[in-house]
Amino acid sequence: MSNNLSQFIPPDFDIKHPIVVIAGKASYPRLTIDALLAAKLDVCLIAFEDETLPEVLESFSADKVATIKVGQLGKMLKAINKFNAGYAIMVGQITPGRLFKNLHPDLKAIRLINSLKERNAETIFGAIANEIEAIDVKMLDARAFLDSEMAEPGSMTGKKINANDAFISHGINIAKEVSRLDIGQSVVVRKGTVLAVEAFEGTDEMLRRAGSFKTNNLIFVKTSKPNQDYRFDVPVFGINTLEEMNNAGISLACLEAGSVLILEKEKVLNQAKKWGIKIFGYTVSQ
Repeated sequence: MSNNLSQFIPPDFDIKHPIVVIAGKASYPRLTIDALLAAKLDVCLIAFEDETLPEVLESFSADKVATIKVGQLGKMLKAINKFNAGYAIMVGQITPGRLFKNLHPDLKAIRLINSLKERNAETIFGAIANEIEAIDVKMLDARAFLDSEMAEPGSMTGKKINANDAFISHGINIAKEVSRLDIGQSVVVRKGTVLAVEAFEGTDEMLRRAGSFKTNNLIFVKTSKPNQDYRFDVPVFGINTLEEMNNAGISLACLEAGSVLILEKEKVLNQAKKWGIKIFGYTVSQ
C-alpha cells in the first residue's frame, strides 16, 4: 500500500496515524500538504511565526494547528504529542539568519544547541529530528509524496545539452566536495573554473554573486550531500532560483536526479523553456 503512495515512505507506513507537517517558508509545505490531503491522510500542522505562509495556516482548522516561534522545541514536541501523531515531516526552509537573531530558544532548545559541537543546518535539524523520534514519532523522508516533483535523469526542458561534458563533471565534483565539507550544496562553474560556492547565505545569493562576473557559459550545479539525511534539508530548486539564474545570465542548471526537488516542477520547466534555460538531471555512481 505504501509504495503506491510514495517511494520515499517506509514499507510499514500506516495510513491510520496522523502526520504532522512541520512547515517552514515558501511553497514546499503547501505542495506536501496538498499531496497528503489528496491521499486522504490525516494531516496536522506546526507553523512558525513569520515563516510559514498564511495561506498554509488558513487551510487548517484551529484544532489541527499549533503555531510556535522558531526555537520553541519543547512546545513543538508537546504539540506533536497533542496531535497523537504517528509521523512527522519537516518541509520548507527556516530563514538562515534566524540562527543569529530573532531566535526564541526555550530550555529544551538551549540544552540541545549547547550539546552540539558544530552548529549548522545538518547538526541542528538532525538533533531536532532525533528529539521527535525519541517521543516515538517516525520522521518521514522530506521527499515523501512529492515523487513527481523530483529531478529526473537527462534533459527536462526538451533540448539537447551542448555544454562540454568535462565542464559539467567538474562542476558536479566540486559541488559534491563542497557538500561533503558541509559548506553548501550548490556551485557555479565556467570552463573548469569555480566562480561561486554556496555557503550559509543560500543558493539565490550565490547566483547573484556569480552573475556579477558578467560572463557566459556558466553552469549551475546542485547536489545532495554524501549520506544525505533526507529527514530535513532536502536540496530544492524553484521558480525564485530560476529567476535568479535568468538575471545572472546562467542558462544551464544541473540537478542531481532523485535527490533535488523541483518545486512546482511543471511551472518551473515551462518558464525555463521560455527563458532558454536548460535543466538537466544527472546521476552519480555510488
